[in-house]
Amino acid sequence: MSAGAETIAAKQCGACSSCNTSELSRLGIKVGGWDYIVALAGNPNTGKSTIFNALTGLRQHVGNWSGKTVRRAEGAFNYNGKKFKLVDLPGTYSLLSTSVDEEVARDFVLFGQPDVTVIVVDATRLERNLCLAMQVLEITDRAVIALNLIDEARRDGLTIDERALARELGVPVVPMAARRGEGITDLLRAVENVAEGAYPTRPRRIKFADTALEAAVDDLAAQLVSAFPDLHNARWVALRLLEGDASIIRAVGEGTLGTVKQPNHLVNLVQLEAR
Repeated sequence: MSAGAETIAAKQCGACSSCNTSELSRLGIKVGGWDYIVALAGNPNTGKSTIFNALTGLRQHVGNWSGKTVRRAEGAFNYNGKKFKLVDLPGTYSLLSTSVDEEVARDFVLFGQPDVTVIVVDATRLERNLCLAMQVLEITDRAVIALNLIDEARRDGLTIDERALARELGVPVVPMAARRGEGITDLLRAVENVAEGAYPTRPRRIKFADTALEAAVDDLAAQLVSAFPDLHNARWVALRLLEGDASIIRAVGEGTLGTVKQPNHLVNLVQLEAR
């Protein structure tokens, strides 16, 4: 491991929501009283809302992100005596920040650093959905793949080896048919295992064959950590800079990288009685 990589690893050792309450507060998330914060990400039309409702039931409230028309939903569930807060991120095809939805989802995973990010993928369109999954895995080690609509995949004659997929991606993969309640208990178990470190995740990440490019990424990441000591996921930010991400470039120029604008309280709050 290079000296730059060692520096990055040292800076990222505390990258969890318990170490990041200030950023979660800026995002409008109240962390008090919760054991773990879980993000729910995925492409549109993958059954993400069905999974959110199955996990939270009536324990949820909805509104908008501050200054945006993007819907925001939060819920809660208990499992094995632990309290989990679930934040449903906007459905998006990528985290490249070319739309408001993508920026909201990216900022929450990158800066909010939830304890677990559940990535919902459509088992009938796995190749297309894995694009977002790979982007999330570039940002966080703590993830679970919810392989939803597995019943439709079976009807289409598709067979998915979820164990082989888990080995390839380095995170748990849970086959689900959320509309029928299939896989919900297995998902809860996987989320708990990742949150508590019982499942040692090793996310698959892209390595460039060009050693000069890899060296350039490591060097830029080390400079980012030096300039922004509280920044986590410096390698991912370095890649976004090299790809010309306008919002990341602007944040570096303004000296605000690693922070997010504090949203107002949720509007149209609907807080229903806990189960």
